[in-house]
Amino acid sequence: MPVSSRPRSGSSSVAVVDPATDESTTSSDVSPAVAGPLDERPDGLDLLERYTEVRSTTERLAAPLSAEDQVVQSMPDVSPTKWHRAHVTWFFETFLLAPLLPGYGADPDYGFLFNSYYEAVGARHPRPERGLITRPTVDEIAAYRAKVDDAMGELLNGPRVHEPGVRSLVELGLNHEQQHQELLLMDIKHVLSSTILKPAYRGRRAADPTANPVWTWVDFDGGIASIGHRGKGFAFDNEGPAHDVLLRPFRLADRAVTVGDWLLFVDDGGYETVDLWLSDGWHHRNTNDWQAPMYWRRADDGSWLVHTLDGERPVDPAEPVVHVSYYEADAFARWAGARLPTESEWEAASASVAVDGNLLPAEHLHPAPVADDGASRGTGSGLRQMFGDVWEWTASPYTAYPGFRPAPGAVGEYNGKFMIDQQVLRGGCTVTPGGHIRSTYRNFFPARARWHFGGLRLAADR
Repeated sequence: MPVSSRPRSGSSSVAVVDPATDESTTSSDVSPAVAGPLDERPDGLDLLERYTEVRSTTERLAAPLSAEDQVVQSMPDVSPTKWHRAHVTWFFETFLLAPLLPGYGADPDYGFLFNSYYEAVGARHPRPERGLITRPTVDEIAAYRAKVDDAMGELLNGPRVHEPGVRSLVELGLNHEQQHQELLLMDIKHVLSSTILKPAYRGRRAADPTANPVWTWVDFDGGIASIGHRGKGFAFDNEGPAHDVLLRPFRLADRAVTVGDWLLFVDDGGYETVDLWLSDGWHHRNTNDWQAPMYWRRADDGSWLVHTLDGERPVDPAEPVVHVSYYEADAFARWAGARLPTESEWEAASASVAVDGNLLPAEHLHPAPVADDGASRGTGSGLRQMFGDVWEWTASPYTAYPGFRPAPGAVGEYNGKFMIDQQVLRGGCTVTPGGHIRSTYRNFFPARARWHFGGLRLAADR
C-alpha cells in the first residue's frame, strides 16, 4: 500500500467511537460526542490521574496473556489483544499528540495497521485480517504505549490542555479505551474457547452451583417519562437529545433471566419449537445449530458445562444466563408468556436504581447469582441486577432519538450510518469498566450476535 494512501500524521480530527462495535469516525469538532462539562470529576481525579488509571487498567487486563495469546483472531468479529492495546494508543497519538505536541512524530505504518473504522483518516488494514499482524511484536506495542504515555503526560501538564475541546477529547479517548477493555475480555474469551484445551484467562475457582432464585414482577404505572442524557458528564451522541415518551403501564421481572430458567426452556424443546422464533432467528438457529447459549456444551454424563474466563465448569442455575442472541432472548420471552422490555421502559424503570453492580471492578468476570433475600419486592426499588452482570437485550431497534441529527462532516458517521439492523442493550455487564455505564447508555449489536455478554430480563403489559 503506498504511503500516500495511508492516514496522514498530524491530523487535527477528533474521533467518535461506537460503543458496541468499535466502529469509528472523525471530525474537527468533539462536541457531538459529549454532553455537559467535563472539567469537574465527581470522583476527584484530575485528568492525568484518570488517564494513568485507565491506561494501567488495560495493561493489567492484558498481563495474564502470553505473547501468543495476544495475536490470535478467532473470528472476524474478534480482534487480537495486541491490536486493542495498539489501537487505543493510536487514538491518543493521532487525535491529540500529532496535532498538539510540537515535534511529535507519528509512524504512518502504525496509522495504517491500527486505524479501525475512521474512514476520513484514510486507508487501513482489513478488520478480518488483524490476526495476520505479527509485526510489530507485543514487546514493540508495549514500547509504543509507553512512548505515547510519556508524551501524553507532557501534553496534560502543559498549557495546551486548557485549550477549548482538549479536555473533552482526552475524556473521549479514555471512554474509548474503556470500551476496548470490555472488548479485550470479550474477544480473548472467544479466543481461549476456540481450542480443545479451553484454557482459563485467570483460573479463579468458581463457587459451588446454587439453587435458582425466585423472582417476581415489579409494576410501573407508565405515563410520560423523560428519556436520554441531560446535564453534566460524558455521554455519546446517541444518548440524546433528551425527550419525553409516553409509556403504558408495564412490569419488569425483578431479576435477570437465569441459567436455571434457561435450562427449563432447553428441556422443553425451546430450540426446536419453530413457533417461538422470528423467521431470521430460526434461520440462524438452524444454520449455526444453536442448541444452547454460546460457550455451553454437553458433558459425557449429559450435564451442561460452560466456558468462562476462569475456565470450563458446570453451569450454575442461579447465575444470569449470558451469551445469547436477541433471537434467543426473544424466543425465550415468547415461551415464558412475556416479552422483552423496550429501551424506554428499561431506562424509566432504572431511574431510581443506583448505578452499581457486578461490573469489572468486582473482578467476577462472569455473571453472579442475585441474593435471594426476599427484600425490596413489588415496587420500583425492587429491581435487582439492573447494572452489571449482563447487557440486557431490549425490544427496541437501534434508531435515532427524535431531534437527533448527525453532525456535519465525518463525525456524522459515528451513529447515523449504524442505525440499522441492530438491537439496543442496556445496563452494562460483568466486564464493563466501573464508571463507564449509566442509565442512558445505549449499547447495540446485531440480533445474531452472541459473543458479547448479552442476557435478558422479562417484561409484560399490565
